[in-house]
Amino acid sequence: QVQLVESGGGLVQAGGSLRLSCAASERTFSMFAMGWFRQAPGKEREFVAAISWSGGVTYYADSVKGRFTISRDNGKNTVYLQMNSLKPEDTADYYCAARTSPTATTRRVQYDYWGRGTQVTVSS
Repeated sequence: QVQLVESGGGLVQAGGSLRLSCAASERTFSMFAMGWFRQAPGKEREFVAAISWSGGVTYYADSVKGRFTISRDNGKNTVYLQMNSLKPEDTADYYCAARTSPTATTRRVQYDYWGRGTQVTVSS
């Protein structure tokens, strides 16, 4: 069982930055593709960013492209989401997800493990 723990959320003004972290319990973390998703109140959980096992392939939702960057440190079993130029519409609970495959994907159903989420609030 892979455990994922997110951190780094909080309250920030529009235009500000936050860096989310997701620490994985599994030593085989380096073999997993990872993703970030978010869910705003009353909305479905949506894809934000994904990264392959090596970090060589990344995908982004159009709404965050150019503002968010996903990265990983396999030596620390951690994946990051650097969020810059934040907007009020970025307000949501952010979830880290792991896929027991090295190939990154944008599809929520293809992720096998999920964290409990971290809240991000962007004020205008």
